[in-house]
Amino acid sequence: MSAPDGTFPSLGRSTTYRFGALQTLAQVTLLGQLPENVKPAQVRGAMTAVIRRMNEAPGTFDDDGWLRIGFYGHQPSLAEDYISTGSLYLCAVALLPLGLSPVDPFWNTAATRWTAQRIWSGDTSLVPDHAISDVH
Repeated sequence: MSAPDGTFPSLGRSTTYRFGALQTLAQVTLLGQLPENVKPAQVRGAMTAVIRRMNEAPGTFDDDGWLRIGFYGHQPSLAEDYISTGSLYLCAVALLPLGLSPVDPFWNTAATRWTAQRIWSGDTSLVPDHAISDVH
């Protein structure tokens, strides 16, 4: 659900895990279980856009380089009572594709637009994305 600009809906109690919301996509990518119509370069592009957008938000990091509580920048009011600075690093689960070989298509395929970018550009040649359980 990554929009063309690298944003996505903020839902639920775990919003302060930021791009940790990408965990499932990252895991499926690492395991090589992407649906046929979803290309690794699309995933790389969408994930990069989300991570970059969130990390570049003003106030995301403190003066020592640690993450600060928030979804986009420093937003401590979004935190549940159990959230601490350490909790924020659950966002690292989005980095699972770092475990892929340097020769994997995820890294070596030319950049391509992800589904939302294609839809919003009026592309008529795409098929809709589905839940993983719908395609396996």
